[in-house]
Amino acid sequence: MHTTTCNCSVHPVTRAHLSGVLGSTGTTFEPANHRARHRNAAPTRAELLVVGQISTNDPWNPTAEAMAVSGGSIIGIGTLAQLEGLTDASTTVVRPDGVVIPGLIEPHMHIWTSLLNLTWPDLSHEACATFDDVVQVVKDTAAKTPDGQFVLGKLFDPSLYPGEPVLTRAILDQVAPNNPVLVMNASMHYLYVNSATFALAGIDDSVMDPPGGTFGRADGRLDGVVGEAPAMLRVFDVLPKPSQKDIADGIDTILRTAARRGVTSVREAATGTLAGVGEVALLHQLNGAARLPVRVSTAQFALVPGKTPTQVSEAWTAAGVTPFSGDEMVRADAWKVVTDGSNQGRSGYFMQPYLGEVSGGRANFTPEDLREVFTVGLDAGWQLMVHTNGDAAVEFALTALEELLPSHGGHDMRHRFEHVSFTTDDQLARMAAAGISPSFLMNHVYYWGAAFRDSILGPARAARLDRVASAYAAGMLPSLHSDYNVSEINPLLSARTAVLRTLEADGSVLNAAECATPAQALAAITTNAAWQIHADDRGSLEVGKRADWAVVSADPWSSDAATWADIEVHETYIDGTPAWQS
Repeated sequence: MHTTTCNCSVHPVTRAHLSGVLGSTGTTFEPANHRARHRNAAPTRAELLVVGQISTNDPWNPTAEAMAVSGGSIIGIGTLAQLEGLTDASTTVVRPDGVVIPGLIEPHMHIWTSLLNLTWPDLSHEACATFDDVVQVVKDTAAKTPDGQFVLGKLFDPSLYPGEPVLTRAILDQVAPNNPVLVMNASMHYLYVNSATFALAGIDDSVMDPPGGTFGRADGRLDGVVGEAPAMLRVFDVLPKPSQKDIADGIDTILRTAARRGVTSVREAATGTLAGVGEVALLHQLNGAARLPVRVSTAQFALVPGKTPTQVSEAWTAAGVTPFSGDEMVRADAWKVVTDGSNQGRSGYFMQPYLGEVSGGRANFTPEDLREVFTVGLDAGWQLMVHTNGDAAVEFALTALEELLPSHGGHDMRHRFEHVSFTTDDQLARMAAAGISPSFLMNHVYYWGAAFRDSILGPARAARLDRVASAYAAGMLPSLHSDYNVSEINPLLSARTAVLRTLEADGSVLNAAECATPAQALAAITTNAAWQIHADDRGSLEVGKRADWAVVSADPWSSDAATWADIEVHETYIDGTPAWQS
């Protein structure tokens, strides 16, 4: 699953469709503190003993045959004989069917912006190898859908099929004669609809294009292609709104998707984009009803329409959402700023133009406004989480922070640049000196590397995509992320890409000099990622750390990196208790 948009900025359609429901969830919350209620009063005695093949990710003790857990923490790990004094008759012994590894960390994903079309049928190139397959999925979905109800689809990308075929109104009318149809382009810049949808929306051939939007036409008639938010909103208005239960179920589905990949902690990278404090409140409310499948760290979005950054910060503070507030399952950690757009969408900010164009994108701020939004976050005590895609965006944000950070705690807050897709050697060295670490959307290489090389930037600039090896060489601790739902949550796939740097399109390697070592790639989805989200108690299995682990079919630390994406996850545990089981 991947798209050509960027989830770090909320789409107007998403806001219009979901914000009302999310806003009705309320803004009051009380952290559940599950772990505190179940803490063992005698932590020198193990409540649980895990026996089997254990891969710890601790370089001083890389493997073990037993692990003792009490009060949600690891109190012993090693041989059975070494742990003998920590157990008694009350200790529960489990022998997992597979290899025990540390819970993986997903340091940048999106819950709220992924809810819009979460349950819609997948029409991506990965799911539908040919355009005929796309049409067939729509037809099959319509055949199973009661007359009059919507047939939906997501992630359709005509650019990936020969001739760039489009789902026209005529095609959709033919395959779904009794249903309204709405399919969303992978970029989220276009919809494809049929006559029934136009009729529901009260749109006919006489409709005028709204400012900034388009209704596609052929021979003077609407062809079913609806472009950009102002026009898309006219159509989306007739789509049934989700209920609060739909939202809650969607969040559970997303978090279980993460747990199914061995993930025990995630960073939600744009919290507050749709309903402000209500999003944090809802996570706490859901966690209070039943512990969430994964731990959630939130990055509070710095910009809200109609408010200054200072007003946004004051609203978070007034609601009790302050740096590191919350509990062990839902915690507020960062201040999110987006400096540019999407490289695939040619809105990332570059020093030179895109191939065949005169523009290299643009920044989302003036220098003065960027310093203001950074300063507000720094003054409030937040870790900065800064979206920077193009090399000019990296330069823009880095120049501002080199000026601001010396008076705001420097390295201690572990400030981050997100995606950092294209960088120079000088920028990496300066990031390291400033105490800024990178988090790479690693599957940019796998899914889009060929497009960057061949049609977006050219070979020379494409070679600078996701420079994990150079980040390590500069002395930084990089992490890898999915930007879900831009790509699927699968840290082991991201790690495989970091090691191999092969392209899905043709199997070639994009700049072998940037291939990470297996140890570096695995650290980037465990200890480095945990460090970046201020979770030093996770990422490895060691005494004193949280008892968060996954049970998998093979040990990544002793297997070929080419096989990592095929490793199956059987279970995940949080604080030594099951969080997800297959």
